[in-house]
Amino acid sequence: MELGPLTQSGTSDVLTVFVHVDGHTRLAEAVDPAWLAPDSGVILWADLGNVDPAETRRILSGVFGFHELSVEDAVGSSHHPKIEPYDGYLYVILHGIDWNATQQGGFSTHDIDFFVGPNYLVTVHNGTSRSIASIQGICPRNGFVLGGGPMALVHRIVDTMVDNYRPEVSELEQRLDDVEDAVFSASNEEVVRQILAIKRDVGSLRRVVMPQRDVIARLARREFAIVDESLSYKFRDVHDHLVRLADEANTFHDRVTGVLDAHLSFVSNRMNEVMKMLTLFATIFMPLTVLTSLYGMNVKIPMMPGGDGAQFWDIVIMMGAMSAVMIWYFKRRGWL
Repeated sequence: MELGPLTQSGTSDVLTVFVHVDGHTRLAEAVDPAWLAPDSGVILWADLGNVDPAETRRILSGVFGFHELSVEDAVGSSHHPKIEPYDGYLYVILHGIDWNATQQGGFSTHDIDFFVGPNYLVTVHNGTSRSIASIQGICPRNGFVLGGGPMALVHRIVDTMVDNYRPEVSELEQRLDDVEDAVFSASNEEVVRQILAIKRDVGSLRRVVMPQRDVIARLARREFAIVDESLSYKFRDVHDHLVRLADEANTFHDRVTGVLDAHLSFVSNRMNEVMKMLTLFATIFMPLTVLTSLYGMNVKIPMMPGGDGAQFWDIVIMMGAMSAVMIWYFKRRGWL
């Protein structure tokens, strides 16, 4: 039984097959089930990039014979990073940076499913993985890429994936720095939207990096026989990078929470200042309103000396004196 290549004109549905035999790597047009035997002398990499779910299910179950639970995870929606051993192969879910989403100002990831057998690797993703595209570009020219075995190939892909995190995390940090600078100079809704957007991105980073760190830690500790000692050291290096990313994600979370709290406190303080000034003005004008209302009533009240003109200025002077005394008193108490 052989599986023909999946190439459709005008679509991105692609099954790419690399075969390494006798020190040379070449592209194959079909998957021969005989290659899957551990003693076949062949190292196989089959990459399913954005292949139709029904076709993906048929390939994974019919050709490679993977367990139905791992197949369901591979064709299903995005899952958290994890690693599970099955009979004859290792199933791993990791996440790479979604370049299209980050270019639009948001932080997002896409999952990549790895089926690692004794002499084969099957990867399943949505077709946007820069890491896999980069490794595929060097496979035909460098036989050692597949020559090191399926697990060494997994390390190359994962190491490239983690390296791609660095510029995006640095960009996220720069956005956070900019918001911290702007939070005390503006109080409009745009600042709040920026803070909440960063908070969402930091949350996404934490949800992916932390379980991914634990997955790589299990590979670095050689919990699985397919990982030899030399590869465990390489996975430890990747684990160290993920540990630093996890620490930065936690730091970003604390910072963005502090920025949001500071912004809300700043807005609240400004509102309190406005309310205080309005209250002071209302308090100052309250006796003046009483005084002018009193002299505007249609009842007899004791009149001050002088004619109407003199009495008008007497009232103005009284209002000014009352305002001055109240302002002096407010300043003395520290209210103004």
